[in-house]
Amino acid sequence: MVKCAKCRQRKAKRRCPALRDDLCPACCGRYREKDIPCPPTCRFLAEHKPYQEEKALRRRPERTGRTAAKSKEVDTDERLAWLGWHIEAPLSEIGESRPEWTDGDAILSLEYARDKLARGRVLLLLPGEERRPSNAAGEAVFQSIEACRFEKTVLLSSEAEGYTAEEKIAALDRVVLAARDLARENVRGRSYLEHLSRTFARISDASRASKLITR
Repeated sequence: MVKCAKCRQRKAKRRCPALRDDLCPACCGRYREKDIPCPPTCRFLAEHKPYQEEKALRRRPERTGRTAAKSKEVDTDERLAWLGWHIEAPLSEIGESRPEWTDGDAILSLEYARDKLARGRVLLLLPGEERRPSNAAGEAVFQSIEACRFEKTVLLSSEAEGYTAEEKIAALDRVVLAARDLARENVRGRSYLEHLSRTFARISDASRASKLITR
């Protein structure tokens, strides 16, 4: 019996084109697009990805205990609110440029960024292999979070603060909850994306007005 290249216990029933080795169905599902850079041509990816996406969209985090406390903290803390703005900015831009993009796509992108932050490392790439992110929008959110720095507004202070991994995840949790609340049961709609469009339009108008006043 050929054993799985990952767990070394179960019978390997699937040939992994990324690892060029054999995996059991359990490890294939567990590590797919997480620790394994699955190519788009993999038939197991094509067969199971739609189901995994639907499962992620149906999953709703509980807003209780520590999660609720952190959500409140994000709403009231200026520096974490600034981080939340940087999380949603890429989604707003993509939503504006791609009319076919849905709230479900946005939520999956947020989930991708959260999963990558929680793991604390990038997806494994095979030697010599160049690969685009499996979720380009999620990667854009992740990169925006990583680049975000909060600049203190206190007089004579120009120090820019970074964010801890815990703060980044807390901010992402709040944005995911807001997106799910606005999308409700219609994740194929654009209620959340339209909310982002209106919000960032107001921010842009306020910024222009401020520049005119200070001139």
